[in-house]
Amino acid sequence: MEMPALTIGGRTARVPVIQGGMAVRISMAPLAGAVARAGGIGVIAGSGLTPEELTAEIAAARGIAGPDGVIGVNIMVAIARFKGLVQASLDAGIDLVIAGAGFSREVFQWCREADTPLVIIVGSDRVAQLAQRFGAAAVIAESFEAGGHLGTEKSLTELMPEVLASVDIPVIAAGGIHDGHRIRELIEMGAAGVQMGSLFAATVESSASAEFKRMYVECTADDVMLVKSPVGLPGRALRNPLAMRLDRQDYPPIESCVACLKKCNREYCIIDKLIKAQQGDVDAGLVFAGESAVHVSEIPTVAQLIDRLQAEYASA
Repeated sequence: MEMPALTIGGRTARVPVIQGGMAVRISMAPLAGAVARAGGIGVIAGSGLTPEELTAEIAAARGIAGPDGVIGVNIMVAIARFKGLVQASLDAGIDLVIAGAGFSREVFQWCREADTPLVIIVGSDRVAQLAQRFGAAAVIAESFEAGGHLGTEKSLTELMPEVLASVDIPVIAAGGIHDGHRIRELIEMGAAGVQMGSLFAATVESSASAEFKRMYVECTADDVMLVKSPVGLPGRALRNPLAMRLDRQDYPPIESCVACLKKCNREYCIIDKLIKAQQGDVDAGLVFAGESAVHVSEIPTVAQLIDRLQAEYASA
């Protein structure tokens, strides 16, 4: 059996897989473009970029994806540049906008005026209902197993039935998904598609450093841990010297602050630590990862990964 197509607000991808928007600078044009070219929805992580950088990444991803590829952006509501990044994406003709880490009523109007589908990341049926009422084209039900910032303590097995029962728009499952067998289970449950991050972070086209990807390949379940984020949400990351410092509340001093977040607890500079990891300093950097990172054993190309997921789905 082949995977079904995924349609969100008139945009259709032939493979029902959304590649997670992983910031800072992990999900860039090479990754998003390759995913879209392979049939999924490729997503550029806008958080941590300037509007000009994001515009350039969208254009580059389009060039890789080809005329039929679907490209989206993921932008955290908590980012100070949220409005400017969304507007830059809409001006560039992005196919869809994904927003999470907060809730903005204004973004619904911006996307409506641009006739661009808006997808909201939710961690509860209540927020899913709110998103539908305001006009979301779809919701991503992201569970506790996901990487990065976490908005719920519920597993995907708990969260999906609640969200599916609460809305009539497409529901995308996210959190801890690592193979085609799980994708088929979720689609048979009622999911319109899935979002996957960690497996794509460890592909050839990912903009993560070689050291970052190697941590994924070598990690075990004991290496996956929760850390405190100055955003105000817990985050899931891989164990390293920085993560252990954060666990002890031994926060590294902030060398400079660019006020990247609307609200920040200022224990440490998270954007600085995410950039360090992306650039290869995986001792002083923060290596975000989902629970599915433990299933990474190699660094495939995006095309190889999607081929594997499709084969696993068919054989499930």
